[in-house]
Amino acid sequence: MEVSIIIPVYNRAAIVRDTLESVVAQTHRPLQVVLVDNDSTDDTLQVLETFKKEHPGDGFNVVITNESHHTAGAARNRGFEHATGEWVLFFDSDDVMKPDLVESYVRKIENAAAKGKELDLISVRSTLVFPDGTERQAPFHKSDLFANHILHGQLATQRYAVRREFFASTDGWNINLPGWNDWEVGLRLLLAAPRVAYIGDKSRVIINHNGADSITGTEFHSRKGQWEHVIDIMKNEVVCSKLKPEHKLRFQRLLNYRRLVLAAQYEREGHPESAKPLCQEAYHALRDSYGNNRRWRWFVGPVTRRLFARIAAGKRGSARIARLLY
Repeated sequence: MEVSIIIPVYNRAAIVRDTLESVVAQTHRPLQVVLVDNDSTDDTLQVLETFKKEHPGDGFNVVITNESHHTAGAARNRGFEHATGEWVLFFDSDDVMKPDLVESYVRKIENAAAKGKELDLISVRSTLVFPDGTERQAPFHKSDLFANHILHGQLATQRYAVRREFFASTDGWNINLPGWNDWEVGLRLLLAAPRVAYIGDKSRVIINHNGADSITGTEFHSRKGQWEHVIDIMKNEVVCSKLKPEHKLRFQRLLNYRRLVLAAQYEREGHPESAKPLCQEAYHALRDSYGNNRRWRWFVGPVTRRLFARIAAGKRGSARIARLLY
């Protein structure tokens, strides 16, 4: 089974090599590797071309293309146009995959097929690396995937494989979102009702949160407004979906909680002038979804305020409370 790995690259000449070497080290063949230069201004394209020359054929096919629209979503869509594998992995140019990542996906697909089952999407466990060198397992759950994606981004770019035909049916990446585009496309994948499997025995992806070079970034306020726009888009997608009314209500509440989390991040970064109105917007939306009933006034509302304070203080674990609360 051929698997396609799509990697957009922008000004990563100094660091993309680690990502590429982790792809070469994959134990599965055949592999197609689609590298999309997003109009880099450094030597990125030369590094990619050198990599292609170093690894000709032999079940390892490297394709290099270009995308001038400068967002990761546009670059990933361009790469997807060239994908020929039955399954596709999207990956970032500053992260690393363990050698058995692709093999573990293929094994899961083949085991399911042997039982007469077909899969559309597979979620894998991953590890986050932070600026001080510490590591933490990214939240990973085998149930309640909708909620856990909204809360934890379980279908972040590097953390799943998807059947190519299934992905093609979901309209691809939103090319106009400069941030959280993987969070948004992950929700749309779930709204398309995929047949999902999980690989949770061990981490097989290393995601770099390591400072300014990280695609993920280090703070939120500098792009204030962009994040809120993504939440609005996702909320509309939930409202317009075919989900049951009770599920729509719950997921809208969880998205409003994410708005509250964003407000707490602004507060933590020293921007209370941005945090306060956003916090009030999220709080009022949550209150209205409960009809300002007794449960809200005596329990959910007070806990919601405590969650905001907890997140603003940098404490962890609030998402687990939110998943149960809302």
